[in-house]
Amino acid sequence: MAKPDLNLLVQLDVLLAESSVARAAERLRLSPSAMSRALARLREVTGDPLLVRAGRGLVPTPRALELRERVGQLVDDAEAVLRPVEMLELSRLVRTFTLRTSEGFVENFGPDLLRRISAEAPGVRLRFLPKPNKESTALRDGSVDLETGVIGLSTGPEVRTQALFRDRFVGAVSKEHPLSQGPVTTAGYAGGRHVLVSRRGLDRGPIDDALETLGLARQIVTTVGGFSAALALARGSDLIASVPERHTGNLRAGMHSFALPVPVPEVTVSMLWHPRLDADPAHRWLRGCVRAVCLVQLADH
Repeated sequence: MAKPDLNLLVQLDVLLAESSVARAAERLRLSPSAMSRALARLREVTGDPLLVRAGRGLVPTPRALELRERVGQLVDDAEAVLRPVEMLELSRLVRTFTLRTSEGFVENFGPDLLRRISAEAPGVRLRFLPKPNKESTALRDGSVDLETGVIGLSTGPEVRTQALFRDRFVGAVSKEHPLSQGPVTTAGYAGGRHVLVSRRGLDRGPIDDALETLGLARQIVTTVGGFSAALALARGSDLIASVPERHTGNLRAGMHSFALPVPVPEVTVSMLWHPRLDADPAHRWLRGCVRAVCLVQLADH
């Protein structure tokens, strides 16, 4: 093209995000026929079909997958250039942020974070969502503004990250449990009845690998999807829960906690966000609040 039609970038971004001419037309407030003409023009310009029929829907071609992130970033950058710069007035800010975190993070850090947010920006609401996996799709498509957790292999390379704190695993039992009465040995720990935490329903974890090198194995009685559930079961039974120490500080109140008698690697808890929000003043402020709350609470401990 002698003079590229930059409007095609916006149309391509929405088409690739929706994989549907009808939904793309609805988002851009165009007629389906106008959206179909835009897709035909895009196919002509790029020399690629971009979206092809598969059953009743459309699927992206390899070229479309290659373009998706690049086009999305170009559109975001263009919108940022054209958006007027405004000073952030927290007292007048009205916005809802969606955070995807583990239940342990909400229960341990959530109250202090909400108090800080309410004091600085009364018009801001936080929506906490559960974290069933480590996929970064929700950050990419904008349905989640910020996420906390341990960075996984499925985290997209474009996602921004910042470490919040390092955490180690500890054991937690009821006050009546035999392990609460004295030093915990490796044999005593391995010989107890355990609750395993696994979002994916696995039957072993890093602790089991560490015990195996010592020729030991623990008896896993039940598996749950979160640390809060594991601690609730251990609190009312003879089960042993092995959980991250700082992540579950408030959740372990009234229980006996002890250092694990086997070497288990520490984990780094980070916050993650999409680069489209890097320069957003309100999001930058939110990230600062999360960092500050974590630092203050860890300093108190």
